[in-house]
Amino acid sequence: MFRLESRPQPSKLMSLASPLLALGLTVLLGVGLFLLLGKDPLRGLQMFFWEPIRSAYAWSELGLKATPLVLIALGLAVCFRSNVWNIGAEGQFIIGALAGGWVAMQAGPDSSRWIVLAILAAGVAGGMAWAGITALLRARFHANEILVSLMLVYVADLLLGYLVYGPWKDPGGYNFPQSISFLAVTKIPRLMEGSRLNIGVLIAAGSVLAFWLLLFRTYAGFALQVGGMAPAAARYAGFSSSRALWTALLLSGAMAGLAGALEVAGPLGQLTPYVPAGYGFAAIIVAFVGRLHPAGIVFSGLLMSMFYIGGELAQSRLGLPKSITGVFQGLLLFSLLACDTLIHHRIRLRRPSVGVSARAGAAHV
Repeated sequence: MFRLESRPQPSKLMSLASPLLALGLTVLLGVGLFLLLGKDPLRGLQMFFWEPIRSAYAWSELGLKATPLVLIALGLAVCFRSNVWNIGAEGQFIIGALAGGWVAMQAGPDSSRWIVLAILAAGVAGGMAWAGITALLRARFHANEILVSLMLVYVADLLLGYLVYGPWKDPGGYNFPQSISFLAVTKIPRLMEGSRLNIGVLIAAGSVLAFWLLLFRTYAGFALQVGGMAPAAARYAGFSSSRALWTALLLSGAMAGLAGALEVAGPLGQLTPYVPAGYGFAAIIVAFVGRLHPAGIVFSGLLMSMFYIGGELAQSRLGLPKSITGVFQGLLLFSLLACDTLIHHRIRLRRPSVGVSARAGAAHV
């Protein structure tokens, strides 16, 4: 009955409307999911779309969850615009948390609050070093960055497990796999009393502005994007593909490592096997829903944070499994991919040809 017809030019309107359509489709699919699970769909949607914004404290928690997602997604946006497919931001997040956590564990009674800067710097360095492995293998041996970066996630996870179960285990922690609790002096400063929201949200806001300037107001950002959209034209213009690769991956790793350090020295306060929260993978969805634009990433990061908080509330209040968060993330991603089809195609009603109609009428007679 319907067919897809190619558009002469990609639709700018559908490019902007596609994320909104995807969100609407996700809501409809979510209603069907709640019905299948025997839950009140209005109550379920309330957990995901109302409870996370119903009070000032809820907004502070939303900002806390959105901070690492926005930071990681900004770095991934640079990679994807440069046609570099970094799928291992989760591993860079873990290594950033390990590096920042190691600095935090060195604090003593005489440490000053300036150690927070060292913790964040260590997180940035750790994430860059881990992403640098992928850049080196891609540049030197032409290894596929998708596979390398993804496999390094599991290496980072195993390294975290080894440290918290072994050398870094808290000797007074009753044999639980965790590091010592970080001293108060190492904690990321909070913005207000009675809230867990910290200065990470200000860092994220500043990063959004910085990445907008980089991508759309600098020669370096222009070179990165040209290399992603038209590699042949970039080579003809004299842009270095190797420099673009290293710049994109190191920037992405730095942002993921920074997010890891903020997380471990902020709400977590110690290293545990549960440091990996899936932010590195969820940020891929955040980047694409935000159209690889810093401003769009802010809104998509808040939306994804609502899914995280809503999933936790649905688990505790409705008795739904923890995986409901991942289900909603997946629904949003696949809905976006489906709606993005309309950017390059339009839906047309399939009409039978005149010859086919005439033969059908003659056969009926």
